[in-house]
Amino acid sequence: MLAHARKLAPRSSCLRLTRSYSVRVKDDSRWPGWDVVVGIEVHAQIKSRLKLFSGLLCIYSFGVEGAWTPDYNLPSNTSVSVFDAAFPGTLPRLNPKCVELGVRTALALEANVQRRSAFDRKHYFYADLPAGYQITQHYAPFATGGRVMLEGDEAFVRIKQIQLEQDTGKSTFDSRRKVSSIDLSRAGAGLMEIVSEPDMRSPEEAGHYVRTLQALLRSVGSSDGNMEQGSLRCDVNVSVNRRSEPAGTRCEIKNLNSVRFMMVAITSEVRRQIDLLESGGTVSQETRGFDEEKAETYSLRSKEDAPDYRYMPDPNLPPLLIEEAYVSQMRTKMPELPDATRARLLGLGLSRRDADVLMDVDSGREVNFDGELAPGPVAYFDQISHGRDPKVVVNWITHELNGQLAFREEPFSKNPITVEQMGGLIDLVQSGKLTGTAGKTLLRYMLDKPSGQTADELARELSLLIEDDDGTALQKWCGEAITALPKQADAVRSGNVNVLNKILGHVMKSSKGRADANAARATLLEMLKKK
Repeated sequence: MLAHARKLAPRSSCLRLTRSYSVRVKDDSRWPGWDVVVGIEVHAQIKSRLKLFSGLLCIYSFGVEGAWTPDYNLPSNTSVSVFDAAFPGTLPRLNPKCVELGVRTALALEANVQRRSAFDRKHYFYADLPAGYQITQHYAPFATGGRVMLEGDEAFVRIKQIQLEQDTGKSTFDSRRKVSSIDLSRAGAGLMEIVSEPDMRSPEEAGHYVRTLQALLRSVGSSDGNMEQGSLRCDVNVSVNRRSEPAGTRCEIKNLNSVRFMMVAITSEVRRQIDLLESGGTVSQETRGFDEEKAETYSLRSKEDAPDYRYMPDPNLPPLLIEEAYVSQMRTKMPELPDATRARLLGLGLSRRDADVLMDVDSGREVNFDGELAPGPVAYFDQISHGRDPKVVVNWITHELNGQLAFREEPFSKNPITVEQMGGLIDLVQSGKLTGTAGKTLLRYMLDKPSGQTADELARELSLLIEDDDGTALQKWCGEAITALPKQADAVRSGNVNVLNKILGHVMKSSKGRADANAARATLLEMLKKK
């Protein structure tokens, strides 16, 4: 169980990662003789229906199969409570679902969930923060330590701490009217701030870290991780130093919302700092923005340190107590993490590409009304591949089924084809009762007109099954095609075999995809040779 303590107790010091870790040196031909040091603060919006302290519904709408999905088309300021707008006399009340999803994240990152944590007020004044302070966990975060493995790089990034905090509102500037607007619908939404140690040594490592972290957050259902929609944002700290010299002065690049732009911003900032130092200048500690069009960073303000924010304990929120039994219960409910899923899929004989495509689609799973992950493509694959060739199954799911859903601009959660229907379709094709072309036709029909009928019943109803064992029907379709296209037939007889494809297309159209393409080609060549 988790609870709030009745009275404030002395703050406990943050635990540090106990694993041994040596500073890595990475040579880079882009800046020889220089070391690059990167640390990242990731702000991930927690996928909870309710905000962190106000109890108001976030900008989510109730979607298919009881799933709550972000609705970014809602009008401004349609999801604002008096607490979010900082009306006097309002008090915060912690949302336990945000704590649960935070604990899931901490376990996925191998972090230490603290028995006692506390909330603080971080003071700064800006229009999108009505109260003049943000409720966060600066001194006693709910989790410390942990790591993110970087697959292929034989390295890992240490996690310093994970803390719960409020999101701010969103400000937009209308350049035509010269007016700024504030939307408080996002204000108060739960965030996890995941603070890394400065362990990354290149823009590429930073990108790899963020992508890996995205996959972890999605796998446990704690965040969408969609940078384009603002549910995951990065603040990057960058410094450079000459080899064997002490670490340089760091600059922070704020609010990067794309992995690609983040890597470009780091590269730009590294070059700027090196140019300054090589010309005899010094690097000032400051906060910078990133101009995507110019691919350059620019100064925003001098960098604030902790004293500038005047952190103080929030008097309205007692410490958060998380019992070990609660953490153990969460550990038993943890889903399979990406590394384990990938290893299992590769062990089944899938290619790395097919495994990554399947997992990428799976990462978009929705959270249902109870905050649990909806079944995704990996679970769908696991059920269908039982007793079938995994390579054939993954091809039908990733290429055919997912391709059709993408064409219809529908998520996998709206897939109406059951495991039994999809398995039956694959069995018909593999047994030779249905051609691959006819199988794709049946798949489209099942998506367009969902029903409870089996794949075999639907194939018979649509006359798609191959029931001509003696080849009579194939001979008939080929003869009709040759008669219908005499010029092409004569060209093939004269040696222009490429024209055969047009006659073959006529056969496939006449048979509605029931004819086997290879068998039809061989039959056409035999019939034309005889004539």
